[in-house]
Amino acid sequence: MKWVSSPEIKRRISFLITALDMKNIRRDNIYCFKSLGSSSLAIARIWSLPKIWQLALNIPPGYCIEVISEKFDRQSLPQQEKTLIHELLHIPKTFSGSLAPHRSGRYRTFRHYHDRVDQLFNLLTTKSYEI
Repeated sequence: MKWVSSPEIKRRISFLITALDMKNIRRDNIYCFKSLGSSSLAIARIWSLPKIWQLALNIPPGYCIEVISEKFDRQSLPQQEKTLIHELLHIPKTFSGSLAPHRSGRYRTFRHYHDRVDQLFNLLTTKSYEI
């Protein structure tokens, strides 16, 4: 498997953070990659930097968003947008380096979580793939 930095995904993520008013997310501490040759069933995933590593390396919290090229690139542009929103929702309000699960807070079921993704997608007056 190979990871390649993705300025295009970073641009789209930065746009979504602003457009969806996700003030808790520090865009400079989000890193975006495309992976090639993954055997994962996932379309995308988010990687956290746990507190112990932040302390050991004396660095702030950060997240890597990985899109699995073979699957993500085959999605329609609106579905890609929803996938990116989904990954952003895994970042907790505290931006601590931990990950928020699908079933958290007001969104107690997996269906509610995906309804939230759809709600946020529908709030966008412009999509990241349109700019």
